[in-house]
Parts: sequence; structure tokens; C-alpha cells
Amino acid sequence: MTALKPTRLFFLDAVRAFAILMMLQGHFIDALLQPIYRDKTNAIYNTWEYFRGITAPTFFTITGLVFVYLLLRAKSKNEDRFRIKKGFNRGLLLIGIGYALRFSFISLFQGKINMYFIVVDVLQCIGLSLILLIGFYLLTRKKETLFAIIMLLLGCIIFVTEPLYRTLHIENLPKFIANYITKENGSVFTMIPWFGYVCFGAYIAVLFHKFGQKYRYKQFKIFGFLSIGLILIFWSSPILVYLSELFNIQLFYDSAHYNYLFSRLGNVLVIFGIFYTFEQFLKQAIITKIGQKTLSIYVIHFIIIYGSFTGIGLKHFLYRSLTPIQAIIGAIIFMIVVCVISFHYAKTNKYIYNKIRLLYDKLIKKDTI
Repeated sequence: MTALKPTRLFFLDAVRAFAILMMLQGHFIDALLQPIYRDKTNAIYNTWEYFRGITAPTFFTITGLVFVYLLLRAKSKNEDRFRIKKGFNRGLLLIGIGYALRFSFISLFQGKINMYFIVVDVLQCIGLSLILLIGFYLLTRKKETLFAIIMLLLGCIIFVTEPLYRTLHIENLPKFIANYITKENGSVFTMIPWFGYVCFGAYIAVLFHKFGQKYRYKQFKIFGFLSIGLILIFWSSPILVYLSELFNIQLFYDSAHYNYLFSRLGNVLVIFGIFYTFEQFLKQAIITKIGQKTLSIYVIHFIIIYGSFTGIGLKHFLYRSLTPIQAIIGAIIFMIVVCVISFHYAKTNKYIYNKIRLLYDKLIKKDTI
């Protein structure tokens, strides 16, 4: 087979755009729709809720896929040291932004600190996930195959053991640390199970790097995404039940009867397959440009809806007060406004990174004088 020159995986930008737009409308409608319309017997609401549930798994899977893919490409050029340093710094940056978005300066001016800001959300999980990926990469001595095997096994273990930590309670552990493991203090996301999606993304990245540039291999990848995705959606639970009976392990049975992790991974793979199929139509599309500005969009939307720093946002004025028509129209306008702001006032995600790094560098230099 002949090898092709490495190219940008444009379909991942498109998938990220899909995920960020789903997040925008999901957060808007969830925060502002009246409770009376949250009817789980309504087909339209159920469909919306189902697709909204795909957003986070998509983000976490793409995190592992993109980061490891770029890391392995850098390794092939003997430039992985720079990528490791950049990834580690970005991980710390995301963790810092995650905490900052929930910090209330109004409370600080009133002489008190609202400790709710230490709850863990998506940015902290993604940031720590990047750091963990770097750690596993170095521990495996940069051996791709060993790294891939560990990522696949770790992802499966995290998903299968979900019943064991579903209602995890931890005593005598500082909340700052416990919030990364348990939701009992209000954390929105925790490292388990969400790091599992990052692991699967990392595993896929190794496959892309090893075989992705082979001639006509794209058809096999699309078929793999769609077929494995559908298997996970419709047959992962029966497979777990079969394994439970075969090995007489109750954990497999318990996992099968609350199996949202593997099924959501299946959804993600199907989305990958669909977007990868139509990648040639997405290379210059506006959707890929949106996918390249996910951090900017996330920060801007968080400030507008939840009132980061001030406590005053749309949720403050319109909390669960809109009808479905108002919520739908509002969500569309909200998505457009946030994207426009991101395009004009934060040209790329690097805008935010560079500003914070500039401040960081100044502080470092100040301390060393």
C-alpha cells in the first residue's frame, strides 16, 4: 500500500463544532425552559434530551483523539517534547479557567469566598485528562502499541466498574481533591467515568496514526466507526449480560443494566463515521471554523448564561421561565451571538491562551527578579 502525506483531520473540527453547538443550545434550554414542559413522555423532549446526552462523551473522546494524534505526529518528527510541554501547560490552563469561571468576585468584595467554585466541571476534567495522558505516554516509554493497549483496557475497566463508584462517598479527603472523584459535593463532571472516553479517544488516535494514511483506509475507518458504534448502542448490554453468565461476575450484570457509558460511546463513534464520510464537504465550511474555537465559545457562553465572575447572567433573569417556542428561538439566537462574539473578539482559542500565558510569564519573571 502507498502512504499519503499527513493531512489535517477536518472531520474532527466538524464534530467539535457539532458538539459545541449542541452544548450551547442544551445549556440554554436546560437553564431556561419551564419545568412543566420537561415531559419525558413527550417524544420531542425525549429526542432532544437523548441527543443532548451525546455532547459530553463526544467532547471527551475528541480530547483524547486529537491530543494523542498530534502527540504521535510530533513524535515522528522528534518534536514530542514540545508537544508534551504544550499539552501539560494547556492542561493546567484549562483547570485554572474551569475554577475561574465559577469564582464570584461579588462575594469576594463582600468579604467572603463562595467555596462552590471548587466543584469540578468539564474544563477541569479535560485539563487533568491531558496531564494523565502525558503521564501514561511517558510511563510506556513512548511505545505506541503498549500505550494503546493500556488506553483500551483502562477505558473498558472504568466503564465496566461504574456501578462500584456510582454513589461513591469519600470521608477524610479534602473536597478540592474529592470533587474530582465524587459528585456528592456538587461536581458536574468527575474523572471517573469521563476519563474513560478520553482513553478510548487516545486508543483511536493510535490507530489513526498507525494506519490512517494508508491508501483507501478511510473506507475501513468509516465502516469501523459505524459498525462498532451500532454494536455498542444495541448490543453492548447483551454482551455484558453474556459475560456475566459466562464468568459468573455480578459486576458485568450490574453494568449491563445501567449501560449508558458504552452506548454513548457507540453514539460518538457513529457521529465520527457520519462526519468522516462527508469530510470533503466540511473542509471550508463555517462549521469547521466553529470547531476550532471551542474554548472561546465555551468561556463566552458560560459568562452569558451563568454570569461568571458577577453572578449575573441569563439564568439570573430568565431561570426556567420560557415556553418551548421561546426557548428554541432563543437558543438559535444565542448560538449565533456567541459564535459571532467568538469570531470577532477571540479570533482563535490561542487568544485566550496567549493572554493568560502572557500574564503567567510576567508573574514568573517578577518572582525571579
